[in-house]
Amino acid sequence: MDSNTPLPLALTTGEPAGIGAEVSLRAALQWQNQTPSLTPLVLMGDYDFLIATARNMALDVQFRHYDANAPFTHTQDATQIIQVAHVPLRAPATAGQLSTANAPHVLELLDTALNGIASQQFSGMVTAPVHKGIINDAGIAFTGHTEYLADKTQTDQVVMMLAGGGMRVALATTHVPLKLISDAITIPSLTRTLDILLHDLTVKFNIAQPRVLVTGLNPHAGEGGHMGMEEIDVITPVIQSFQQRGHDVRGPYPADTLFQPHYLNDADAVLAMYHDQGLPVLKYASFGHGVNITLGLPIIRTSVDHGTAIDLAGKNTADAGSMFAAIQCAHDMVHASHMNAAVNTQTNVSTRKI
Repeated sequence: MDSNTPLPLALTTGEPAGIGAEVSLRAALQWQNQTPSLTPLVLMGDYDFLIATARNMALDVQFRHYDANAPFTHTQDATQIIQVAHVPLRAPATAGQLSTANAPHVLELLDTALNGIASQQFSGMVTAPVHKGIINDAGIAFTGHTEYLADKTQTDQVVMMLAGGGMRVALATTHVPLKLISDAITIPSLTRTLDILLHDLTVKFNIAQPRVLVTGLNPHAGEGGHMGMEEIDVITPVIQSFQQRGHDVRGPYPADTLFQPHYLNDADAVLAMYHDQGLPVLKYASFGHGVNITLGLPIIRTSVDHGTAIDLAGKNTADAGSMFAAIQCAHDMVHASHMNAAVNTQTNVSTRKI
């Protein structure tokens, strides 16, 4: 591919019985029509299945088999052409009807995208939703995209962050039962989470000095120890250690009053202690247009903020807003990462000259 042509983003179409293919196609066409000169897209999916899905949606679109050796730039004349890296279904797929037979296909979509990033065919990946239950029913241990990608890239710890409604909310813990959260929040784990968050805000979002607000775990951020000691024993010492290193990390704040403009207008991200502490507010403000971002990976990965919506599949009613936002976010992260790489290269060159 020409060095002046941006590498495509890989877009995995997810569970074939769900709305993944529908929102992928709709968002891809919207992206190419609105931004024909920006990052191209390549859909990972079954070629014939995507054609059939587009036909059912009455989309005016043409398909082309992706060829890494044949550069393809989306000019204004080619906005209705979708590139597809063909990953065949293992069995016929029917909208709304889950099948364990296609569980390996869903994981192969992710592997194809990862391999393409590793071989520098793709700049990052955007993922449509998968159905964890049907993958496990097929006898494949699977806890989610995030864990799967972390394992495949040999990443020890990742951080889940959602963006939308003018907010970025990262999580210190993710899918953990409430009764186990306190034990899961330790000085080492919280330190590592903040390290990842600050690093990726700088490198992948091009924020020179990120400002992060940290919630407490307990009501009223522990009320001076009367409602819990986690703030005193763990959260505050970690915040202070980052402040001593020169980072703009503040808190702990009571979560029930933190999510208001008075605080958020002066912050680049919030770090919440658990899933249902931080995400209800963000999803209320942005559901259907939010983005799920995995921080800490050596690659760029964004996803939608919703599930497979099996009940909506095949009805041509699924909203592609979140998928479009995920594409936009991945594009912005790729651009920011390239800018930072260029700055670091220039800095290193200047240092060598001195």
